[in-house]
Amino acid sequence: MRLAAFSLLVPDYDPALAFFCQGLGFTLCEDIPQGPKRWVSISPPGQSLRVILARADTPAQQAAVGQQGGGRVWLFLQTDDFAADKAKIIAAGGIFEETPRHEPYGTVAVWRDPFGNRWDLIQPNR
Repeated sequence: MRLAAFSLLVPDYDPALAFFCQGLGFTLCEDIPQGPKRWVSISPPGQSLRVILARADTPAQQAAVGQQGGGRVWLFLQTDDFAADKAKIIAAGGIFEETPRHEPYGTVAVWRDPFGNRWDLIQPNR
């Protein structure tokens, strides 16, 4: 078994595609119309793991946008160039909640995407 994909609730497909694909350089893997919905999957550059962008339709889903991690950091984006990727995230509309800190495992900082999800940007020590 392997983890192939996970879903990320977003308010709408196109703003999420703009942020992740145009802003951060994720790859658009699929965008298939399914009546009122779309099957939209993206992946980080050079990765096979897919993020399924799921448009929040019901009130419960809309309330959960940005809260899938219960207010905790729950997404971890690894980088080889912290400064460059931090600048890319900010330019795309992400907001850093702290200055980068140096931990035993590497350089890390918490940031939020435009939809409220909390991420760690991590450059591991090598």
